[in-house]
Amino acid sequence: MRYIKYITAIIGFYLFGHSFFGAFIGLLAGIFISFKLSGGLIGQLSGFGNVGGMKVLNTERQTVFFETVFTLMGTLAKSDGRVSEQEIAHIESFMTQLNMSATHRQQAILHFKTGSTLGYEIESLIQKFNRVTATSPNLKQMLMVYLVRVALADGQLHPKEAETMRLIAVQLGYSEQAYKQLLAMLLGQDQFSGGHYQSSGSQSSAGGGYTSVNEIDVAYQALGVSKDDSNAVIKKAYRRLIREYHPDKLTGQGLPEAMIKEATERTQEIQAAYDLIKQQRGMR
Repeated sequence: MRYIKYITAIIGFYLFGHSFFGAFIGLLAGIFISFKLSGGLIGQLSGFGNVGGMKVLNTERQTVFFETVFTLMGTLAKSDGRVSEQEIAHIESFMTQLNMSATHRQQAILHFKTGSTLGYEIESLIQKFNRVTATSPNLKQMLMVYLVRVALADGQLHPKEAETMRLIAVQLGYSEQAYKQLLAMLLGQDQFSGGHYQSSGSQSSAGGGYTSVNEIDVAYQALGVSKDDSNAVIKKAYRRLIREYHPDKLTGQGLPEAMIKEATERTQEIQAAYDLIKQQRGMR
């Protein structure tokens, strides 16, 4: 858009017989076109216009995503009857990781308390989330990522937490089967935290050495594939997941920049699982 005025100036120059007057007329036309495309005077003053309208929408998405994440975290944490110390510690750590301002921290705590209130109904919140993020399909997956982290904060997934997540997923638009597949995949990825396989308190590198049967099974689970799938299918699944969690893509869809760290960690887990499968299969 920034070059339109120069292009129209050149066009005017040639249309008016190599006249500088024609170039001037073309320049004015280009400035007018740029002005209209950027949203006119209001767009210029606010910093947002029609072309830059995604900035306004992204801001709304970020606000709604922020509210939805912390509210549903509260709902999930309270779903088994009480908010555990581990879950509180996880939320505190999460807010510290996000380097929140005092104001945002207060808002996050308020959202969390709202969600954990007895009898809180999540339907209207999720409806708003679905409406605002309708063109950002990866955001609902990131929402599920954050909820799984909270659910596993105390080291186990309680049946009531699993049921609450299922209800949330269905309202987000997941089918029962799609939710089960997503949950299995996220749980598998979580076992590669830090780029290493985590099992029963032990840790083994995905880069080499002995690989247990369970470890390789979890690696397939983390990618949402099976041992029977071809190398090509596995590689395609890996590349799709890496794209879905790519920081630039998620930022463009409206994920607050401070929350990108989780997506980065998720790609490391996916990479570790894929490297393990490659090693076991002798893939290049």
